[in-house]
Amino acid sequence: MPKNKGKGGKNRRRGKNENEADKRELVFKEDGQEYAQVTKMLGNGRIEAMCFDGEKRLAHIRGKMRKKVWINQGDIILLSLRDFQDDKADVIQKYTSDEARNLKSYGELPETAKINETDTFGAGEEDDMVEFDEVDDVDIVRRLAGDGWEGKGEDDI
Repeated sequence: MPKNKGKGGKNRRRGKNENEADKRELVFKEDGQEYAQVTKMLGNGRIEAMCFDGEKRLAHIRGKMRKKVWINQGDIILLSLRDFQDDKADVIQKYTSDEARNLKSYGELPETAKINETDTFGAGEEDDMVEFDEVDDVDIVRRLAGDGWEGKGEDDI
């Protein structure tokens, strides 16, 4: 039988990692677009992003980027704003950390932007005030056994 050299089936993933995106041109924002940082992954191709204009928006990962460009928490992305819904946007492009540093040096991103840091995780979450006590195994056995263990010490067990 001939050797299978195609990219069908599971072989599609092997052919996916061709280094076409090593050096790509840096894309700047235009009218109707905004830079943002991913604050939370919501699932189903949606993310919560904090735009650098101060707005928090629900962004949708477009179909061209799904399963090809992996977006993580803390990444810098370019959003296309919707004319009819200001609180929603579409993800156009994800910037690598090198590209984000270049944008910051060009003055496109504010100096307060944190690049390559994921400390945005859990920023809105607080401690739920649950505390656990240390309990000895002997105490558990005594509680489970009931009235037969009260008079005996640990050495008697």
